[in-house]
This record gives sequence, C-alpha cells and structure tokens, in this order.
Amino acid sequence: MEGFLYQATVYLAAAVIAVPIAARLGLGSVLGYLCAGIIIGPVLGLVGTETEDLQHFAEFGVVMMLFLIGLELEPRALWDMRHRLIGLGGLQILVTTLAVMLGVLALGYVWTIALAAGMILALSSTAIVLQTLSEKGLMQTAGGRSAFSVLLTQDIAVIPMLAFLPLLALPTLGLVANPDGSLSRPGMAEDAHHSFSLVEGLPGWGVTLVTLGAVAAVILMGVYLTRPLFRFIHAAKLREMYTALALVIVVGIASLMNMVGLSPALGTFLAGVVLANSEFRHELESDIEPFKGLLLGLFFITVGAGINFAVLFKDPVVILGLAIGLILVKGGILFVIGRAFKLRRRRLILFTLSLAQAGEFGFVLLSFSTQQNVIPPVLAERMLLVIALTMLITPLMFLFYDWLSRRMGDPIGDAQEADEIAEEGPVIIAGIGRFGQIVNRLAQSSGVRTVVLDHNMKTIELMRRFGFKGYFGDPTRPDILRAAGLDKARVLVAAMNNPAMVTQLVSYARRERPDLHIVARAFDRRHVYELYQAGADDIVRETFDASLRAGRYVLENAGFSAYEASRMEDAFYHHDRHTMRELATLWDPSLPSELNAEYVARSKELEKDLEAALQALIQKEEEAA
Repeated sequence: MEGFLYQATVYLAAAVIAVPIAARLGLGSVLGYLCAGIIIGPVLGLVGTETEDLQHFAEFGVVMMLFLIGLELEPRALWDMRHRLIGLGGLQILVTTLAVMLGVLALGYVWTIALAAGMILALSSTAIVLQTLSEKGLMQTAGGRSAFSVLLTQDIAVIPMLAFLPLLALPTLGLVANPDGSLSRPGMAEDAHHSFSLVEGLPGWGVTLVTLGAVAAVILMGVYLTRPLFRFIHAAKLREMYTALALVIVVGIASLMNMVGLSPALGTFLAGVVLANSEFRHELESDIEPFKGLLLGLFFITVGAGINFAVLFKDPVVILGLAIGLILVKGGILFVIGRAFKLRRRRLILFTLSLAQAGEFGFVLLSFSTQQNVIPPVLAERMLLVIALTMLITPLMFLFYDWLSRRMGDPIGDAQEADEIAEEGPVIIAGIGRFGQIVNRLAQSSGVRTVVLDHNMKTIELMRRFGFKGYFGDPTRPDILRAAGLDKARVLVAAMNNPAMVTQLVSYARRERPDLHIVARAFDRRHVYELYQAGADDIVRETFDASLRAGRYVLENAGFSAYEASRMEDAFYHHDRHTMRELATLWDPSLPSELNAEYVARSKELEKDLEAALQALIQKEEEAA
C-alpha cells in the first residue's frame, strides 16, 4: 500500500509540473502526461517500471470516459451509427488484422502468433484519441465522429477477442509441472483466483444467460432504479451524495461486467446511453468529470513510466522501425477506408492520423495472450514497447494535423464540409453569436434540449471549449435542417448575423412546417417586415429591448418615479408591437418606405396615437397620486 501511495504521489506531482508546461507550449495535456511518466520513470528512476497496480487503478479513467460519452448519446443516435460501427469499424479491424498478420508471418512466426499479434495491434487508443479530440473541439466533426465509431467498434471487439485468443495457444510450450504431477501454464492459477467470477465453471448456455442477464440488469437499473435514487438524494439535500452515487454507478457496473467477462468500458458506455435522457444527466456529468480527468492523467503517466528503455536501446532501430511501420500500415489502411466511406479533406486526415497507433487494450490482450501461451515472452516484450511508442507518438500526429489544417486554410462557403448531426431536440437554434448564445443558455439552463447550428467554425470551436455542444454547417441548407430534426422540432430560433440568411431560413421552415413556432432575430424595421411576410411568429429586434430599457433609465432620472417609468415602458412596448404588425401589412418591398404614401401616413397616425396614449397615462398617474 505504501508503494502504491508513493507512486501515485510522485506521478501527480510530476503531472502538476509537466502538464501545464505542455499546455502552454500548445502540445496538449496527453503529451504532457506521457512526458511526465518518462521523466520520473526511465529518466530519473523515481519509480520503477512495474506500474501494473497503479495502471489497473488508472484504467478506470477510460471506463469513466466511455460512461460520459454514453451520456451524450441517445439510443436512437447509437442506432443511426450502426452502419459506421459495422462497416467503418468492422472493416478497419479486419483489414488491419490481416495486414499485421502478414507482416508477422514474414518475420518467421507461425500463423497462430501472427493472427494474435494482428488482433492486438489492430486496436487503437480510446483514451488518448477521445481525450485529444475533446480538448481540441473535434469530437463533433465528421472526422471525429468517424474515429469515435471505429474506437467504439474496437472496444466491443475486445470481448470476442478475449474468447478467441485461448484457442490459439501453443499447447506444448510454456507448461510447468505442479506438485501433484499435473501440467499448467504459468499465471493460470493466479489469474483464476484474481477476481470473483459469475460464469466460472458454467456450461456455455449458462455463461450466455448470465451475460445477457448482466446486460439486462444494467439497462433495467438505468431505466427504473437510477431516477428514484437521485430523487431520494435530492430530497435529502446532501450534495456530496450525488458524487457518491455517481461513483457507485460507474464502479458497480464495471465490477459486474468484470464478473461476467465483459469489458467494463463497454458496460459503463451502455449505462451512459440508457441514462442519456435522464433529467439527472448533467449532475452525473459534473460529478464524474473530475475523477475521469485525474484517472486518465494517471493512466497516461503509467504508460510513459512503463516504457523499458533498456530493451529499446538494445535494438533501437528494429523497435522504432516496427513502431513507425505499424503507424504507416494502419494509417494507409485508414486512409483508403476513409475515402471509401466518402471522408474528404480535413476529416479524412483527422480520421487517418488519430487512429494510426496501437492502444491501451493492446496491453490487456498482450498480457492475457502471454498468460495463455499464445505469444512468446520475447515477442511480447517487443510488442509492449511498440504499443507504448505508438501511443507516445500520437499527440505529435495531432500537432501535425493542426499544422496541416493551418496550411490548408479555411475553405470558403460550401467547400468546407459540415459536421454530421447525430441528435435532435425540441428547439433548433440557428446562429450562436451574441444573440443566439443567450437564448441557448436560457433554454438549456431551464432543462430544454437544443440543437445548435452555426456556419462559423471558429464560433463552434469556441463553444466547445466552454462545454457547449454545437454543429458546424449552413443552417439554410435543407439537408442540415432535416438532420437536426426540423420535422419533429417544436421551435426554431433564426438568430444568424446575416439578415438575408435569417429571412431565407424562416421562409423555408414555414413552407416545410406550417405548424412550427418560429422566433426570428431582426436587424431593423425593414427586416421586421420581411420576416413578418416570410412567416415568423415572434420577431425580436436585436437592439429594441436594450434600447427600451435604456429609455426607462432616462425617464427615471428625468423626474419620473421608477413605477411611472416602468408603466410608460410597458405601454411603449405594446404600442410598438401593434404598430409593427399593422405597418407590416402596408409595407411594399418594391418601394422605399418614404415613397409608400399609405405607409407614411399610417406611420404618422400611429406615432400620434403613441404620444396621446403616453400623455393620458401620465395624467392618470398624476390624478391617482
């Protein structure tokens, strides 16, 4: 226990120093964690390279990360991804496994070892890739979502891989004699008693039933048990109990998945999807997020500290060549598959560079394969270094992507590809500038789900850095509006900073959905009339309310009481709304306002009516006083 605490303390101290420096240099937090691990491990020797206990503990960061990702997805959105999960992800695993297998066969190993190595190295790093995509605001881009689909498929594929690898064992090697004269493989006894299992000793049909029962239990608890528990804690008014319950949910599900031989990360992801529609989703996210970040950081540090440079320096050319060769092979396969699935330009580059490494599940499968005598220890030691080195190189590939993006420049107009929208909501907000962001914050803070669209990529990226989800794309495009759920939405907010685009959006939405309630941002009176004729229900001039409030302050400091100023402000507001509606029916877009005689005459009459109404109100207030 003392050794565990010592290692954890040293790791955290190194992270406090290294990660802010890496972030300031624009290298990203992941590279900072990896460098911190290398410095305190192989370089300074403050901790040994035996970091397995702490690494198992830190792997809960990956589990929590997938739980949080599940909270962001609805079951319907996951179903919509099925083609990419099966096609994009499944094809990547199959082709990469075969390519690596052929390479290992060329090195002189038998086919069973080659196939096992291919499956292990086909997996990519869920922890590094998703963390970096989230930091850089790339998770909702088409390339980011494609990468996520492949990673999710890989996580699911770990389950059949664990079941299949023992079938590749070399039966005559690595066996040792037991005291009773029987033979066993090293590590079998320890592994068998390592943790409690619900499926050990059961027949095949029993294992299947228990496994399905565990998955059903996760779903049923998420639907029927979680909400009453949170309501009970809410009634107790103990804020710390929210955190305790969130941790119990994640750790409990992970433990249950371990007992039935499933991936803990997959189990918690499923639980997150089930809870995605829960009213307590935001509480779960805020409670789990700090633990996820801390444990993921520890995991990255253990990867860096676990690199055995002594083995690397014995044969650096071969091992570095294998690591770079793996990245090139996986990158080439990803590039071809990405093009086949119509990824282009930046999203194809992002998809290719982000998944070209080996992953943390490779450590798990490699350790399991060694215990099961599938892969010989000498090859396993080299593969361990190759996996760690490719993970260490991954942040540099993201930096290379950033450089390429800057060199490519921002395409103009429709040349830049829109994000893939994977959710719908009752409210669609088109435009998230200074006007739309206030509407969005008010709606979300009130528990109303929104889908945010904007045609300015920098604005979307800024939103993501502050934790708000948004999609890049032209809100006037019919395909983007349909993907955002125009057919089912209750309210559309047209808040773009381009008056012509606002009018165009309102006209199209009214034609497609006569029953839709449309709130539109107007820039001046002329734009109000355009939006009225286009079919907007509520038209809000962006400066009107602020100017009206400023006028009330003027009245309060010009001799009127606060009550009188408020009454006059309210009278002006209602009269102006009546005026706008009446003048909109007289407005002719083919004529300048000053040449429309009927419009000008009625405008003067309404202005006199306003003055008379305010004077009557003043007189009434004076008489009452």
